[in-house]
Amino acid sequence: MCVTASHKNATFDLLERLSVGAEGVAARLVAHHECVSGAVVVATCNRFEAYIDLDEPVTAAASVAFEAAAEAVSETTGIPAEQLREVFDLSVGTAAAEHLFAVSAGLESVVVGEGEIAGQVRRSLESARAGGTTSSELERLFQRASQTSRGIKNRTPLGRAGRSIVRLALDLAESRIDDWATQRVLLVGTGAYAGASLAALRDRGVTDVLVHSPSGRAEKFARSHEIGWIGQDELARTTGEVDIIVTCTTADGHVVDAALLRAGRAAVAADHRARAGAAQDAPVLSLVSGAATPAAEVEPTGVSELVHDVITEAAAECPVPHASAQLVIDLGLPRNVDPDVATVAGVVLLDLETIRIHAPLEELQATEVARSIVSRAAQKFAAVGEERSLEPAVVALRSHVHALVEAEVARATARGDDDGSTARALRHLAGVLLHEPTVRARNLARNGDQASYTMALQTLFGIEVAQAPAVVVPVTDADSAASAS
Repeated sequence: MCVTASHKNATFDLLERLSVGAEGVAARLVAHHECVSGAVVVATCNRFEAYIDLDEPVTAAASVAFEAAAEAVSETTGIPAEQLREVFDLSVGTAAAEHLFAVSAGLESVVVGEGEIAGQVRRSLESARAGGTTSSELERLFQRASQTSRGIKNRTPLGRAGRSIVRLALDLAESRIDDWATQRVLLVGTGAYAGASLAALRDRGVTDVLVHSPSGRAEKFARSHEIGWIGQDELARTTGEVDIIVTCTTADGHVVDAALLRAGRAAVAADHRARAGAAQDAPVLSLVSGAATPAAEVEPTGVSELVHDVITEAAAECPVPHASAQLVIDLGLPRNVDPDVATVAGVVLLDLETIRIHAPLEELQATEVARSIVSRAAQKFAAVGEERSLEPAVVALRSHVHALVEAEVARATARGDDDGSTARALRHLAGVLLHEPTVRARNLARNGDQASYTMALQTLFGIEVAQAPAVVVPVTDADSAASAS
């Protein structure tokens, strides 16, 4: 089963609060109730979801697990459980599988078909593995989600490159920028979104990019991507020297606010005044008259267009205001940028809420094909799951029959069956006899009638069926490649 809060049914303020305590939710879920055998939490900038594997039939345990989810999330995030119950959507059985497949394919994203989500889903499973909260059924579910996502990417237009939150943000900024090649950009963050952001900027012609990392990983990221980097002591000033700031870090708290931007502008303006003063103090010798003349006013250089305007507007001889704007794109959740930056003159803030409002409509035909693929994949997943549920029973029956056959083979050999003909005949007969029960097991499982099969084994042969052991299904390299985000 799955409980979901997303941009479709929750505010971004609530999603931000959910993302803060997401790491501890899976462990609390598994420990909260004995019917929960596994949990994987998917927390992104647009959604919070918990996928829960239940030991008991979903019809009997879903309400218990839903309450457990609300309580566990409440304990880790501080959000009242009553509020979570009102927001969370519940999906069970095949519907839960279909939902995850749609999420992994980007069909439930703000930008339909966006590519980052597949990687986020994959990393959620890896986190569950590291925390010991996954299960064999959840492993199978997430593996199938990755396969479905790749299938949609290869078979529909939704898989084309470039569909992402950051690219949509840059599209929204397009009208404000005459030439991307002239833009100076500060990138805050070094994770998957930072890589996607840098790629999107370069696709538009941006070449002047600096990176800053609150966690100190800027140099490594910069060297691997061949860009410059700055430390914490240079952050304020750099904000005054760039045209665009893109933030996508997992740091706690705001990394950019109004005070930082004002400090950066003040630092740049002070440096300009110092250079201008030095230039004015140094007389220039005229080659014609030989007389010393005052130096010309120094033009602000090495700063963003916005700060250039701030400096020149401060001069008495420049009473005309300028319209340059500094663009701040906040892709972080929790927010990386304090909303108070909007109070700074000339700053335009694009955050996830604004991006969601301007998200384009779904490409209906491509989305319809993609959802058809998702539906079929979910049905197949459910059918295979039902069949797998009787695997222990089939194995138990085959083991029982083969043990009887081998005992008869041993007796035949002891009576002089030297050429093995009796042994071959008995084993062939066992195979023929077991074929029909195996086929019937699959059919009964698909129809949800596993109980009839296990009851028959117990009644006729006295076979007690054990549960199947947990199996970890590895995520392939192709999954990693499909989630370059």
